[in-house]
Amino acid sequence: MTAASTPKGERRRSALIEAAAALLAEGGFDAIRHRAVAERAGLPLASTTYYFDSLDDLITAAAGHKGRAELDEGWAQLAELSTEHRDREAVVELVLDQLLGVDTRYEAVLLRYEQLVATGRRPYLRPLMRAMQGEFHELLAEIFRRSDVPIDEHRLKELIALVDGAVVNALIEVDPDPRAAARAMLRRALPADQPQQG
Repeated sequence: MTAASTPKGERRRSALIEAAAALLAEGGFDAIRHRAVAERAGLPLASTTYYFDSLDDLITAAAGHKGRAELDEGWAQLAELSTEHRDREAVVELVLDQLLGVDTRYEAVLLRYEQLVATGRRPYLRPLMRAMQGEFHELLAEIFRRSDVPIDEHRLKELIALVDGAVVNALIEVDPDPRAAARAMLRRALPADQPQQG
């Protein structure tokens, strides 16, 4: 039995992952440093190298933890949705919550996109991100299905690309409002509301 597999070891490892995930959410991948993680977790500096083979392993665990928490929140939000028709505006807001997060501040959206781009510079993260992307697409597809908006995988990827493009372009505006830009793009891209049969 390794030290990490003891109850105390598991608690310490989890504390380090949670601390690293919090740092990731606040400052991106560059914020995850051995000393910063150990201090945030309230553990000795050596604990990061004791429980993780490398900083890359710690970053991967943090990204997985953060991504899993976001997916869990999305699935929980989905579980509360009825299968009744909702108008296009409601669908747009639900989808934007998943794509951009519920924190609409400029800095929060910018950090989210910086992390996506930074993943490209970290090949060790790609398998994790591909797996999470698959589940994320399932979540979005189910939101559309429950909202009575037919969509296939190809169209779903197109919508994500449209939103991403709108957000990135909005980030460089004088008075940026990336969510508003993404909202406008999705409104144009989604079919108009159909009158309900009654």
